[in-house]
Parts: sequence; structure tokens; C-alpha cells
Amino acid sequence: MEIEIDNGSGFCFGVTRAIGKAEEELQKGGHLYCLGDIVHNGKECDRLQRMGLVTINHKTMGGIRHSKVLLRAHGEPPSTYKLAKENDIEIIDATCPVVLHLQERIKKEYTNSEQGKQIVIFGKNGHAEVLGLVGQTEGTSIVIESADEIGKLDLNRDIYLYSQTTMPLDEFRRIVERISQSISPSAKFQYYDTICRQVSNRMPHIRDFAQRHDVVLFVCGKKSSNGKVLFKECRNANERSYMIDTASEIESRWLQDCESIGICGATSTPKWLMEECKVRIEQLLGCNE
Repeated sequence: MEIEIDNGSGFCFGVTRAIGKAEEELQKGGHLYCLGDIVHNGKECDRLQRMGLVTINHKTMGGIRHSKVLLRAHGEPPSTYKLAKENDIEIIDATCPVVLHLQERIKKEYTNSEQGKQIVIFGKNGHAEVLGLVGQTEGTSIVIESADEIGKLDLNRDIYLYSQTTMPLDEFRRIVERISQSISPSAKFQYYDTICRQVSNRMPHIRDFAQRHDVVLFVCGKKSSNGKVLFKECRNANERSYMIDTASEIESRWLQDCESIGICGATSTPKWLMEECKVRIEQLLGCNE
């Protein structure tokens, strides 16, 4: 029996950096708050909580004074920084550099806005990164989740399209094509591919990985938007793909009649959790014998 952990899965650079900053601060002692789950993986959040990291929300942050608050990789809107200044909060900024650069680009676009310009963001409504991006435009940008939603746009006015960094590249291209075909000849259409390649390149990689194995276990927190997209790709490539949050969820019946098992995950999945799943598989196969 071959059991392979995908070397291309696991934390992306932004998440690795954010967790590193959290661990570094926690080692100094004292309180460290994190605005939102530092990563969309319950087990990793539990590990950091045991080290002393306290997860808060925006409402809770309003009542905190003279403390340190870590901003996770997803980024935050300008209003969060304003609140921190008012409450004498020291920001430990772990915003992913790719996201930070995108925020700056959108803010510059908005600041230099021509009358009637529409700033459009391809992303998930309500996602933390998207909220941070929309905040750069004082809430005026338009969020669309697919090419089917271009009806939200005024195709007689200029459109400037950006993307959340973790969205599927294929759908972004469909949006570009649909707008290009539909926009008025008198309106300008500019689009910027701001999708992180470290994330988007995982799509074809994980598809190939899933095809190489009889059974695939995709380890991912239930809140992970990126995980849902990648698991769908796994499932399309291999019907015997199962999404799990922890090793305890693995069922022995999934492992029957197979010679190879692949373990992979999202950009928010820690390698140690995939290792735990491998150990659990070996235990289950030993029981079956």
C-alpha cells in the first residue's frame, strides 16, 4: 500500500508568515489577540490558542485598549487601523504582502477615480480579504462571484476589474471574456489578473495528484474558501475523494480495494495534520489485516 502526502499542499507563504509572527509574539509573553481565525483550520487555531493566542472579532476589538492585535494574512480595511489608533492598540500586521499590494492598487485606483468609473472585485461576498479590498474604496466597489453576475454592472460605464487573490483563474478569464463581449463600445474596460499564482497553480497540481491515486483524502477546515475550491477539483479528478477536518473522521470503508492513497489539503492545512492522517490510515489498515 502506498500512502503519499502531497508536497504541494499545506500553508501558503502568507499563512506561514502570519503564524510565524503569532508564535514570535507569543514567545515574548503577555496578551496577543488575533482579529478573526488566524487560519481557517480549527486544529491549528486550537494549537495556537493553547500557546496563548486569543481570537476576537471586530465588535470585541472595539472594547480593547492598550493591547496587541495581530491582523491575519487576509488583510483588513482602513477602518480597522483607525480603530486601533483610537484605542491605543499595537497592530502586529501579518497581512500577506500579495494582498497588501492589491489593497494599495485598488486604493490608488479609487483615489484617482474618474467620474462614473466602476471598480469591480471578483471574489466571495463577505470573505475577509474581500472586505479589506472593498474597504479601500469606502464600500463603493462591486463584488461579483462569477461570470453569471455581470448583470450587476452598468455596461455603459467604465469597468476596472480586480480579483481576490485566491479565486479560480478559469472563472476570472470567463468574466473577462463576458464583459469584453458585452460592454458598450463607448466604455473602457481594464482588467488586472491579481490572483496569487502560489494558490492558482495548485489547481492543476492537485488535479494530477488526485488522478495518481485510488483514494484521496483532502484535509481541510470547514471554513476554508480555498479548500472548497481545491476539493471540488479533487472530486472532479477522482470520485473517491473525501474531505475531512481531522484524522478521526477517516472511515476504513473508504480504504477498501485500493493500492494507493493520497493525502492533500488547502493553503490553510498544516503539514502536521496531514501526517496525523497518514498515521491514522496505517492504524486502520493494520486493523483490517
